[in-house]
Formats: sequence, structure tokens, C-alpha cells
Amino acid sequence: MTPLQKSILNAVKRRPMTLRELQNNLQVDNSRLRTTVSAMVATGELSMRNGTYVPGFATYENAAAPNTIPCTLVKLAARFGFASRDDGEGDIFIPGRALHGAMPNDKINVKLFDHPRVEGSSEGEVVEVTVPNNRFAGTVCLSEDGRMAVEPDGCRDVKFLLAKQGSEGVHLGDKVGFLITHRGNRHSDHRAAVVEKFGSSDYASECAKAILYGRNVRQEFPPEVLEEAHAYDNAVIDPTEAAKRLDLRGIPIFTIDSAETKDIDDAISLQKLEDGYELGVHIADVSHYVRPGSALDEEAYERATSIYYADKVIPMLPTQLSNGICSLNEGEDRLAFSCLMRLDENGEIRSYKFVKSVICSRVKGVYKEINALLEPEEGADLTELKTKYEAVLDQLPAMDELYRKRLVLRKARGGMDIESNEAKLVMDENGRCVDIVKRDRGTSECMIEEFMLLANQCAANAGRTNKVPFVYRVHEAPDAEKMEKLSATLLACGLNAKFKNPIPTQLELAALLDETRDQPIQIPVHTGILRSMQKARYAPQPLGHYGLVLADYAHFTSPIRRYPDLAIHRILSEMLLGASASQLQKDFNEFAQQASEKSSKQEVAAVRIERDVEDLYKAEYMHNHLGEVYTGTVAGITPRGVFVELENTVEGFVPAAQLCKGEPQVIDGVSMLDPLTGKSWMLGSSMKIQVAAADVALGRIDFEYMVE
Repeated sequence: MTPLQKSILNAVKRRPMTLRELQNNLQVDNSRLRTTVSAMVATGELSMRNGTYVPGFATYENAAAPNTIPCTLVKLAARFGFASRDDGEGDIFIPGRALHGAMPNDKINVKLFDHPRVEGSSEGEVVEVTVPNNRFAGTVCLSEDGRMAVEPDGCRDVKFLLAKQGSEGVHLGDKVGFLITHRGNRHSDHRAAVVEKFGSSDYASECAKAILYGRNVRQEFPPEVLEEAHAYDNAVIDPTEAAKRLDLRGIPIFTIDSAETKDIDDAISLQKLEDGYELGVHIADVSHYVRPGSALDEEAYERATSIYYADKVIPMLPTQLSNGICSLNEGEDRLAFSCLMRLDENGEIRSYKFVKSVICSRVKGVYKEINALLEPEEGADLTELKTKYEAVLDQLPAMDELYRKRLVLRKARGGMDIESNEAKLVMDENGRCVDIVKRDRGTSECMIEEFMLLANQCAANAGRTNKVPFVYRVHEAPDAEKMEKLSATLLACGLNAKFKNPIPTQLELAALLDETRDQPIQIPVHTGILRSMQKARYAPQPLGHYGLVLADYAHFTSPIRRYPDLAIHRILSEMLLGASASQLQKDFNEFAQQASEKSSKQEVAAVRIERDVEDLYKAEYMHNHLGEVYTGTVAGITPRGVFVELENTVEGFVPAAQLCKGEPQVIDGVSMLDPLTGKSWMLGSSMKIQVAAADVALGRIDFEYMVE
């Protein structure tokens, strides 16, 4: 910094100054002053505010925050980035020139600006990269001067030149995994080397591989884990262990899942009594096989969840357990952890107990088939199905009856049923997406969900009332500010959404959900309510579940694919053996805390991967339907344009420039008006569109508005 630059900076630190005031203060040539000030604005050392100059974003001094703030860079674009504070106090905006080459998932130290460009915002500069992240996935492209480069996924318009060594055989448009081999002070100075080649970015399957690589997903099991898993090759249960357990093999227990499910971790049984029901929810006893301190347990803890995408799964446990000895396969004896519940004639829980058991599933039930039996179509021939389900057929009417009673209770307490518009991707033999079908939930899907909810509720109650360490599934009440915005949006949609208190009751929200169900406005309303909620997570404290309106809730029913379930199986097992609360606290307090934090983090990552990969396959499917015309529903409105959702759950973007001849006006976030033509589009309204573009690599679909 030159002496004149230092003098200018010291002057504006004392108070904001106009150019004339600077000239009078410093007594310097006007032309030279103007040139220097312009250069300092360009480099961020000065900023203009209300006609005066103040210190800019490249000025480190900040008396209110003298120390740097540990952060993680979470988003990067060509001209800006966002850093998430490690203390959880929100995000910091980082202008492009203040990034100094920092990359997503870098651990960084950030210095807040004394004078952010937007009053009241958090803006800062990266002053140090403490732990660099150099592993990325991306798409091979050309630099501005025509050389081979790579654009990292999620970092549009950020490009790194590729080193020649290792990039042989790489073509434009390929998806690759790469390492940053040299870092400069700017992103344009970084250099990269290809270490994995996946294939063309025109194919969703190759782009999916790149996503998994770029996000460090553990796909292969380490040798020590596989070695432990091989002990269960073609395994059968230990007769000595079975003899110690409650033998339920004489009860007609069965499973209900999707036809393609191979990791079956829950089974059910039901007996109707004179004064109610006895419901059995029988869960694979994974904790018997996955012991603390084993390589299997350590790997399951790190993964925390299975990841399901397209027609593939990245399992939490090796197949010898997930599809073998732990899976409740038809006709095979299995060790289980059973929740046996007594419910009264109205479906209310009266008592429950947890027992270690041995079971044998009579039949592998399939949702579609059970639905056909529960709600037969007129004239349908069910002879074959009735033969298949003969051993358990007489339980189905009682199960349906109990489910209906439970549904009444759920509605009475305000349990929310949010339509999520899940999609089923149909793949061909080459792994290409050839169809997208909206996944409809029938009676059997809802019935099994309700029975699993009951067992989960009992498990959490056992943990809370016995005052033992536990991993709860918690969903806290929504934020009042978000609810205020939601209320304003819904009122603008013409709905009666005036809540009595800042935070609405579940009954109020459930009424809105029901009012708009199967209506054109359903998609934006249900999505809006969902996005206004807190995210469900795992916690060692029993904080309750707002959405389900339950004081007690945990995840007990899926230990093959979720670590929290396995964790509480382990704790409940020790309770059954008679361990005292004090001993359990000593053994599991830290474990419950760590398992909650790790599982919450991994769940968020897994959900993001599943959604992002689904977007790739949807774009792949729509790429084969370019030029075709559909009618969709307006699901989102922004100043840039509108999002339209099709019947098959595919969502695409229509730019505002196609809709409006004049400057578009967005009203209350629910409608867009063209002031020149008077035309308007509102959330929930239908729109005729043509598929204009589908970028598989970005998972992005663009629609063109078709004037009707």
C-alpha cells in the first residue's frame, strides 16, 4: 500500500469523507487523488456510501470483532461465496475478491468487515484456510483461452486448468473426480489433476457416481469390516441363543414391503381380543450381531444411514447382514427385538413390553398386493393372492380396522399428513431413466407406517420413563418468524390462515393441509408448510415431535439402515438384562450424545445426495422429451421466473422474460403480474409449457411458456 493509500484509509477510518473533503484534508493533486481512490474502490479497500467514502471489505480492522471467526465455506460461485460459522451463528457473505481461492468445505478463518456493503449484514474476508478440501467432482470444459479445464460441481463459472499428466483420455463433457494440486491466491490460479473418470455427463448414472465421489461417500467396505461380515456368509441363527428367547415362531408373523426390498427389518402380527388388540412389531435384532467396538459397528456409526437412489443402495451394513442374517426373510428363522403392545377397543395404547424373540416370517408381503386384498377392485380375481397370503389372511381385516381407529386418533390430536409428491424412477437394463411415476401410498403403506410409529413411540417412552441415555427423534415447534411469513403467504393465496398465536397449533396446520388436499393449490401450500417447519433430528433429550404431536418418539424400527435405531436397541437390550439407570448413564451418556450428532449430520448429507441424484435422473428422462408439451402447476414464484411442477413430480423453470413484456411484479410471493398486458400467474394455477432444455449434469430442467 502506497503512502497516499494509507493516508486516505486513515482519513476515512476517522469519519466518512467526500472526495472534496479528502482533497482538502490531504492537500493532494485532484487527478492523482481520483485515480488512487478509484483503484482502492476496485480492490475493495474503499467503499462508497451515500456519496462518501468509507473503509471497504478488504480492510481488516473491526473493533467490534477483533478476532477471526472459524467457519466452513459452504457455497462458491464465480463472484461470491458463503461461509457457515462453526459456532452456529449463521452465514457470512464473502465477496469474490475476499475469497482468496477458498473452496467449498474448506475450514477457514474469516474476518468481519467493519463496513459491510449491506447495512446490518454479515460480510467478511477469508484470512486463512486452516484445513483445505482438495477433493472434488466436476465436468471437463474449456477455459476462456481454450485449454482443458474442469468446473467443480455446484460452483458455476469457476474453472481450474487441468494438468496434462493424468488427464489423458479425458473428453469435453466428461464427469471426473479431481484433486486440486496447486492453490493460488485466486481461483483462476488453482490447478487440478484428474484422478477418477466416470463417463459422459449426458448420463445420470455417471453424474451420480461423481456426486458420491465429490461428497466422500463411503461406498466400499474396508477389509476389516468385510472380514467380520464374512463370518455371516449363509448364516443361520444360533440354536443356543434362540433357546434363551421368547419363541414366537408359532405366531403368523409376516412382512410388508416394496416388491424390490431386500433389507427387511420389520415384521408384524396382530390378534384381535375381546377388549382390543395385541399388536406385535418385530424388528431385526441387529445389535446381537453388530457389537460395540467391532469394525462393523465403527463403520455403521460412520455411515449412520443407508443411501437409496434410483435403483441402487449404499448400505450401512454389508449384504451378509443387511440382506442375509438380519433380514427377516420369508420362511427363515431370525432373531428379533419385539415390541408387544396391548391397545384398547379405540386403538389407544394400554401397555407394552419389549422382548428378545425368535420369529419366522410366514410370507413376504408386498404393498401393492396387500392393497388389492384390503380394497379389492370390482370383478378382480384374487384367488392367487389369497393362496399366497393364506397363512396371514385372517389378520388383514383386523389390521385395517385398527389402522382406521389409529387414524381417527392421529387426526384428533392434529397429526399432520403432508403430501410429499415422491417419485418412483423407472430404469431400463442400462440404468437409464425411462419413466417417472408419482409414488402413491395405499392403505397398506399407511398402515405399516402407523404400526411402526406405535413401536417407536413405545421405545421412546421406555427411554424417557426409565431415565436412561437415549437417542430420540425430535421435531421442535416452528420458528414464530417463519410462521408469520407462512401465514402472510397463505392469506395472500386466499386461505384462512390467521393463527391465534404466533406459533400455530398442529390442528390449525392440519386443517390447512386437509383443506387444500387434492386442490390445485395443494403443492405450494403443503411444500410451504413443510419448509416453514424445523428439521427433524436426533437428540439425547426427549424434546417431543411437533409434527406427529407426540411427547415420546424415537426410531426403533429400522436398525439395518439407520444407526439411531441400532443405538437404542443396544440400550434397551441392557435394560432388559437388568442394568441400572446409573450404570446405563455411565455406559451410554456419551454414546447417545455422539450418535445423535453424527446421525443427524449424516442424515442431512444422505437426503441431499438422494434429492440431487433424483434431479439428475429426472433431467435425463426429460432430455428424451424435449419439445413435448405438458400442463403443470405453478409451484413457486420468484422475480426471475416461476417453477412449474408436472403431474409426474418433475419441476422446471420458466423465465420471467417469457411471461412478461414489462418488468415483472411479484405480489406477496404468491403471484406474478405483467403490468403491460395485465396477465398474472398465481401459485396453484395451471400453466401449459414445452420442455425447452434438460441439463443432466446440473439436474436442471427449463420450460418454455406456451400461450394458451
